[in-house]
Amino acid sequence: MRAQPSLTWRPLTRDDAKVSADLLNAMEAVDRIGEHYTEEDTLQELIDPYADLGRASLAVFDGDVMVGFMKVRHKPTADEVHRVFLDGGVHPDHRRRGLGTALVSAGVAAAKVVHDLHHPTSKLVVDVHKGEHIAGLAELLRSHGFEPVRYYEYLEHPLGEAIPDAAIPDGLRVEPWSAANDEEFRSVRNESYQDHWGATPMPADAWRNKITNQTFRPEVSFLLRDAAAGTAVGVLVTMCWDADTAATGVRDARFMLIGTLRRHRERGVAGALVGHALRAAADHGYDRATASVDSASPFGASGLFERAGFTPTMRHVRWALEV
Repeated sequence: MRAQPSLTWRPLTRDDAKVSADLLNAMEAVDRIGEHYTEEDTLQELIDPYADLGRASLAVFDGDVMVGFMKVRHKPTADEVHRVFLDGGVHPDHRRRGLGTALVSAGVAAAKVVHDLHHPTSKLVVDVHKGEHIAGLAELLRSHGFEPVRYYEYLEHPLGEAIPDAAIPDGLRVEPWSAANDEEFRSVRNESYQDHWGATPMPADAWRNKITNQTFRPEVSFLLRDAAAGTAVGVLVTMCWDADTAATGVRDARFMLIGTLRRHRERGVAGALVGHALRAAADHGYDRATASVDSASPFGASGLFERAGFTPTMRHVRWALEV
């Protein structure tokens, strides 16, 4: 249903970075999920190599102002299930007018298109990841057949001078990210995430787009290496959004990726990485550290962060529609 015929509907383009950032920041003012954007941030989303803007996006304009959008991201690889990610939103001043319904319907249809192009023999599932507290969202998604399948706790640590130095397990040594070990970071992420729910290997182009972009913070990103074998066994990647800092005055070190190779688990690798990164973030002038954990994860991530001094702040929901 397109209840406002005066509006203009068209696919997103790379030239929409500024108006996309304006829309997302207007949504943040009401939804309060802690995400602010610059034009550079939204451009990074628009040049995602796995976002087919021509076939799988839609933007809604009231004159020159973007008031709603949807964008679908397909997976580079898929086995039995291909989980397509649907993102979108509506400007607070234009909600409750049918735009959300139209955009979700268009997003599901677009997911089918890119699924048939890339992984037609797999089962299609459409995922939406949003803050649990956003008004009206649950009703909208349920009306399209989506159901909650996963919950993610968002946690934060205030940092400060009381953070102790982290003990590195015997036989391991820590090293910061560099261009020389970047491929090892990606390799450990891909191998360690093989048993993480919904994860797929991240190819080099996706790694550059999603990880080592303008928000990446190499000074707070670390690798643990087996000193005897010389192999990387665990990684932690930190990111920080300048738009968040400008809007809140808080410099936030977001621990975006933490991974340990399966054969090196239960040795304190993840705890050592988190402790070392907390100390580094404090030393580099960050005000707090944040992370998110899958509440159904079998790896005890919530306990890891709680022991390190993190406390929960909000919860996001992963909604899914089996097509």
